Amino acid sequence: MENKLRLLLDSIRPPSRGSAASGLARLNDLTKPPGSLGRVEDLALTLWRIQGQRPLKADPARIYTVAGDHGVAAQGVSPYPQEVTRQMVLNFLAGGAGINVFCATAGIDQQVVDAGCLGETFPPHPKLISRRIKDGTGDFTQGPAMSREDCLRCLLLGAELAESAAAEGLACLGTGEMGIANTTPATALYCAFLGFAPQDIVGPGAGLAPERLAHKSAVIAAGLARHSAVITANDPVAILAALGGLEIAVLCGLILGAAKNSLPIVIDGFISTSAAAAALAMAPQARDYCIFSHGSAEPGHKLVLEALKAAPLLDLGLRLGEGTGAALAIFLLRCAANMFNDMATFSAAGVSGPGSS
Repeated sequence: MENKLRLLLDSIRPPSRGSAASGLARLNDLTKPPGSLGRVEDLALTLWRIQGQRPLKADPARIYTVAGDHGVAAQGVSPYPQEVTRQMVLNFLAGGAGINVFCATAGIDQQVVDAGCLGETFPPHPKLISRRIKDGTGDFTQGPAMSREDCLRCLLLGAELAESAAAEGLACLGTGEMGIANTTPATALYCAFLGFAPQDIVGPGAGLAPERLAHKSAVIAAGLARHSAVITANDPVAILAALGGLEIAVLCGLILGAAKNSLPIVIDGFISTSAAAAALAMAPQARDYCIFSHGSAEPGHKLVLEALKAAPLLDLGLRLGEGTGAALAIFLLRCAANMFNDMATFSAAGVSGPGSS
């Protein structure tokens, strides 16, 4: 598995199919003042660099909502009981969750991945990928969240999902997750990878009462202290295994696999961004394939995005997760592709360009 991961990381290259100069030349020839569509033009240029040919494509698109449970939930860091993870997976499969509605509205395929939920195996379902690595993580205040081997299995599962999506002809992927207490491992990963102190970025997650935030911060600090040697050694896989979640590790592998297969991948909110932080620690060159959908209402997310030099597309006060922000942002990506493909040029439309007299 170590060799497979190394091959995956070594295969990721910066996008170079379309030169930035040629993409910008087309954008500036479209019937509009140069740069007047702002970030939409930036998105089109990102797609051009990845794909390098017209028509640019954002469709078909798919969001993977990956689910897993967390042993650290036993420390009282979430207001919701752990069984909600399983209940929400069933809700996803029944089509009743926010992500289902957003994907249906935006015409995006969604698949649900059981990477590590507690309880019995879920009944078969066309939208379910049942690939459970283990029944939830361990409590990272007591030991590692998962073994290195299980972490590698998660990473390779995520990469496999991206590989399969590319083979199916998917043009764009998005990340989503479900796991009660998962803002706690996400925050711990930000501290380990980006050097934050827990109290600087800890937040309420699913609605933890303000008076409980100090306790959540202390739990994260205890986990960081227990795994300080691993953090100091700066091995991204070991850090992810010690502090992360099964769903976070699968999403990390999905991001790496998307980059390997030259697929743009839209990163959802607070939890998904922690998967991106881990992926970029392993393969910084994957950065150019990542599109950050939105700034989460989770208070530390703004600081994290700044540390990653990531500019999110949307600021809507979202904090649900599941992939909801990614679904909204994929629509913008579609608009960017269609603008690049279908807008008339000055010469074709008989419109005078800038500087004409």
